[in-house]
Amino acid sequence: MIKHSRLLQAALIGAAVLSTPAFAEEAQGNWLVRGRAVHLNMANKSDPIAALAVPSDAITVNNKWIPEVDVSYFWTPNIATELVLTVPQRNRVTVEKSAVGRADIGSFKYLPPTLMVQYHFIPNGVIRPYAGLGLNYTRIFSSNLNVPVANIPLKLSRNSWGLAAGAGVDIQVDKSWFVNFDVKYAQIGADVKLAATGEKLSKVKLNPWLLGVGVGYRF
Repeated sequence: MIKHSRLLQAALIGAAVLSTPAFAEEAQGNWLVRGRAVHLNMANKSDPIAALAVPSDAITVNNKWIPEVDVSYFWTPNIATELVLTVPQRNRVTVEKSAVGRADIGSFKYLPPTLMVQYHFIPNGVIRPYAGLGLNYTRIFSSNLNVPVANIPLKLSRNSWGLAAGAGVDIQVDKSWFVNFDVKYAQIGADVKLAATGEKLSKVKLNPWLLGVGVGYRF
């Protein structure tokens, strides 16, 4: 009876091993490149502008989908650094509430690279969750903004530095390829100023959530 029990245990263990996909082993190489479609969800917090009868949180930057590429390097099986990149983006700016009602006040461009340090919890699994912290730098340029009706030119501060945090999961589909789901939060802000004098009118905090889905290749 004991002999049969041991044989049954061995059979069950063998079946479990055989049922585990061969690609569950860690993919070779320290580099992981991902491509994602990412949706930006802006927080749109802003200071009031009393002179224009603009209340708090009335300055709005539109949400949008953007392409994203990130490059990760694994220093150990668990620890990696990730550089998050996209192409320069243009967003529209509106004032939702003012003396003249809702108004489109123009647009601006920006480039927001982010560098993060990540911890990968199950580096050899088929499902590989991770979390990370890092720093975002956003370069703001080509702003074309004007005070509604009066047509007085505005400008934005050029540089924004802030913390970034994120989490996600890589799901291995063969030895080198992964499906990826990812969420990030970044602190991004800018001062709104009169172009002629540099007088600060408001502080805008975009602080977007970035919801992404894509694929990755490990090599």
